[in-house]
Amino acid sequence: MKVEDVFCSKPRLKILKLLYRYGQLNPSAIMRKLRINYRLTMRNLELLESEGVVHHRLSGRTRFYRLTHSLKAEATVNMLESWEP
Repeated sequence: MKVEDVFCSKPRLKILKLLYRYGQLNPSAIMRKLRINYRLTMRNLELLESEGVVHHRLSGRTRFYRLTHSLKAEATVNMLESWEP
């Protein structure tokens, strides 16, 4: 997938900002903080995971998502740090 396809979505960018700020979150927390529905949240998390930017871990039945340590995730963090105070 092209970089512009990954970053062209406002909800996707907001999810990345939240994960950068809080470290890890479950989909319900992301939904509440962004006021978006479950389907949109999961679709964006799955896309980001397929691109290697985020990954999840299971704790019981709950999934917690966080940024990976990949080059794509590091570039994303650099972008967020340079644009966000």
